[in-house]
Amino acid sequence: MRIDAHHHFWNYSVADYGWIGEGMDVLKRDFGPADLRPLIEAEGISGVVSVQARQSLEENDFLLRHAGESAGFVKGVVGWVPLVEDSVGEALARYADRPLFKGVRHVLQSEPDDGYMLRDDFNRGLARLHDFGLVYDILIFHRHLPQSIQLVDRHPRQVFVLDHVAKPEIRGPQPDTAWAARMKELGRRENVFCKVSGLVTEVSPGLPWDAALLRPYLDTVLEVFGPRRLMFGSDWPVCLLRSPYAQWVQTVRDYIATLTPAEQAAILGETATDVYGLGG
Repeated sequence: MRIDAHHHFWNYSVADYGWIGEGMDVLKRDFGPADLRPLIEAEGISGVVSVQARQSLEENDFLLRHAGESAGFVKGVVGWVPLVEDSVGEALARYADRPLFKGVRHVLQSEPDDGYMLRDDFNRGLARLHDFGLVYDILIFHRHLPQSIQLVDRHPRQVFVLDHVAKPEIRGPQPDTAWAARMKELGRRENVFCKVSGLVTEVSPGLPWDAALLRPYLDTVLEVFGPRRLMFGSDWPVCLLRSPYAQWVQTVRDYIATLTPAEQAAILGETATDVYGLGG
């Protein structure tokens, strides 16, 4: 089963999506299942994972409603719960028994405090996820990798998925050595998986991107995690800022073409299916 392990739906409003700023007009509209389905069908992708774009319990309901009405192509939802609040247990109990609720994410990259993820209350909340069988998606910028390593080490039984290869700054074909070294260190933790997603929007504005530009970054990630801990994601519709859906899919397929069929199958769907428990 081929899976797109990372995409978003939203009903656009300035109030809810203030991060969609100047020069991002392509994103300033509603995106729903009817928009995504023809794109994945054209690429032979049979299922997707919907990921939160708002930090509210209402976002969970919104995504789960879309999933339930998707005729089965939305295989799972990564939502949000208030990890730092005493009500986190109640929220988890409310959603964890929903079969399509697979994981939790917090927008750590937007927290003013780079050490937010190391707070005791955040970690108490995150520690509850394992008991409910939920994955935690790590959304950070590359500068947060040291804190993320500490976070993972506090939760050795928790399954983590790193979004967008930790968002390196792509200013040329040579990856930043600090990003590469920190990714290698994080990759030593075998309970961490990584999404091959979000790279095109980390390319410096005005710098044209192609497969050659991104290859050294993909090489690093493949070396660090290996094909069986990587999963394809489109980051649609955010990817539309720099790439049509089909172009990103083809870029990844071309990159992994020299791997074995089993390794390609892992990246294109099997890893996501296993990690998130997506079923058939």
